[in-house]
Amino acid sequence: MEDIRLFDSEFRFMTLVWDNEPVSSMKLVELSEKEMKWKKSTTFTMLKKMCEKGFALNRGAVVTSLVSREEVQAAESERVIERTFAGSLPEFLVSFLGSKKLSLEETERLKKLIDEHKEE
Repeated sequence: MEDIRLFDSEFRFMTLVWDNEPVSSMKLVELSEKEMKWKKSTTFTMLKKMCEKGFALNRGAVVTSLVSREEVQAAESERVIERTFAGSLPEFLVSFLGSKKLSLEETERLKKLIDEHKEE
């Protein structure tokens, strides 16, 4: 899949799929009504759209995802950093943190992540 991009309503819908898969299409209708106040027709329209875009599979009235939440989050993060910070992760972090202070645990976790992703 080349363009992993979801609009807000699509992401909210896929969150229901990710959190409940495999999920029956009728259960998805119930969840969508409860969480987003959608009608049955809206849910099935969105399900069809997500299947056509290659994000979900509806086989035998059982819905599963074809793209993980992590893949969508990674693609969206890359787009934001590229568009807003000219691809600079350090500039993004400076802006994101602002004057916030990190806990020792957060600092250690970030250091570990940086070490794991260093180019050799």
